[in-house]
Amino acid sequence: MDNVNKFDKFIKVFIIFMIGSVIGYVVEMIVALVQNGYIESRQGLLYGPFTPVYGIGIIVYYIFFSKIKTRDKKIVFLLSMLIGGITEYLCSFIQEKVFGTISWNYSEWLFNINGRTTLIHCTYWGIAGLLYVSYIEPLIPKIENAIKNNHVRVISSCLVICMVLNITISTMAALRQKERIEDVPASGTLDMFLDKNYPNEYMDQVFANKKQV
Repeated sequence: MDNVNKFDKFIKVFIIFMIGSVIGYVVEMIVALVQNGYIESRQGLLYGPFTPVYGIGIIVYYIFFSKIKTRDKKIVFLLSMLIGGITEYLCSFIQEKVFGTISWNYSEWLFNINGRTTLIHCTYWGIAGLLYVSYIEPLIPKIENAIKNNHVRVISSCLVICMVLNITISTMAALRQKERIEDVPASGTLDMFLDKNYPNEYMDQVFANKKQV
């Protein structure tokens, strides 16, 4: 029974992550259209409409607000500003250190913190927190009920496998691109596979807002 409960909790968190990632992709596409006047890829993985930083952000909200019981809007807003800004900062920092790239740079914005987040973006995270507790959090009991269905469990398990593969190949392709930029030659069959199927031109097209550091 404990294993079943752990599996259900994992699936619940996974579904929340997926919801956040898809919402994030839509939001980023709209932002790109407004800022640039044209549609630009803002996906965070090689396959599918997913921007994982938002998925991570919504999981942080889920964990945090499951512990903090107050739903006073001012407190929720301020706490969301803080945890959202920290999450955005850490995601940018980790991306730069691991892949040698950044997907956003706010160095020219007022009140920025090392170009990784700003006061205005923390404000956006605060608004996102209010939206989370108003619209996403009430869906969680429905998600818990849905995953009791064996068909939902099977479908969710398949999606988990697909997402793990997606994250894995996306990570390997990004790391291999970093090596190519540093003139590191292919050292085996896997590297040659990545060079052939995910060359720099393709990677730059998929991750259009990514920049080398």
